[in-house]
Amino acid sequence: MPTSGAKASGEDSVIARHFKPLVTDPGAFGLTDDAAVLKAFGEDIVVTTDAIVEGVHFLSDDPPDTIAKKALRVNLSDLAAKGASPAGFVLTLALREIDETWLAAFARGLGEDTGAFNCPLLGGDTVSTPGPLMISITAFGRVPQGKMVRRSGAEPGDQVVVTGTIGDAALGLDILRNGRVAAALATDAASRNMLIGRYRVPEPRNALALAIRAHASAAMDVSDGLAGDLAKLCAASGASAVIDLPSIPVSPAATAVLAASAAGIEILISGGDDYEMLCAIPSDAFEEFMREARTAGVAASPIGTIVAGGAAPKFLGAKGEELTLTRTSYSHF
Repeated sequence: MPTSGAKASGEDSVIARHFKPLVTDPGAFGLTDDAAVLKAFGEDIVVTTDAIVEGVHFLSDDPPDTIAKKALRVNLSDLAAKGASPAGFVLTLALREIDETWLAAFARGLGEDTGAFNCPLLGGDTVSTPGPLMISITAFGRVPQGKMVRRSGAEPGDQVVVTGTIGDAALGLDILRNGRVAAALATDAASRNMLIGRYRVPEPRNALALAIRAHASAAMDVSDGLAGDLAKLCAASGASAVIDLPSIPVSPAATAVLAASAAGIEILISGGDDYEMLCAIPSDAFEEFMREARTAGVAASPIGTIVAGGAAPKFLGAKGEELTLTRTSYSHF
């Protein structure tokens, strides 16, 4: 940042106009330093980072406020799955050019969410790029010492629970790309808008973080697809799972898409960008977890059971038939 009396650079001017107004934590020093101070208060600090890239996680014509919200919320989702309360974040923004209108809308969306989720901006960096727009956020959360929920604690007999509905974001992306889902819902604007909204602006389940911390033996968020992310949780825990396909919660819009054969259940459980919670809950804690989820206003659904063994999780249909998956999740490579 510029010293007193020095002429501000283009980068400093952008920061001052659009991002300094978002700073509320005194440890950020008003973005006048190269680092911030985050007080731990005797707790563990949980650190997570995610980047979103134009053409991969969002489309070039997506509204900038939704891009900002998605960038922050995918990180808040990780904190929720760890049972952590948001403490703040740093932002790296790679831009092809300075577009004041775009930046103003981006900063407005980011500011709305910093307030809504009590997660202040602590600092960051802005850089130029000849390539696609990229936003990277590193978020920090707080948990009591030793209480972060990991992927690796699931035990046979635990209930597998997911929040919200699964597969909406993948269908929303298909609509934006004018795929089969767009055609199937051509006369249903409300469903189209809902699915697009689920892709553009996920709903992090931070209201459930305390219940996850208190009751989950293992947890992670569903970012790359339910099937693949469940496989990751099981592998980390040295276990497997049996999932009841009809129990997987799907929205009315997704149900209509399935009925129209515009997408199959495999797309719903292997598509990315859901950002729902995936938890293993011990049987003796299950009822209390579900009660706390209802109190928090977060829909939660049991979909199966953790079982012993190292095999890939099984997804069983209504008659007990196993679904053979050709893919389990989105992969960058």
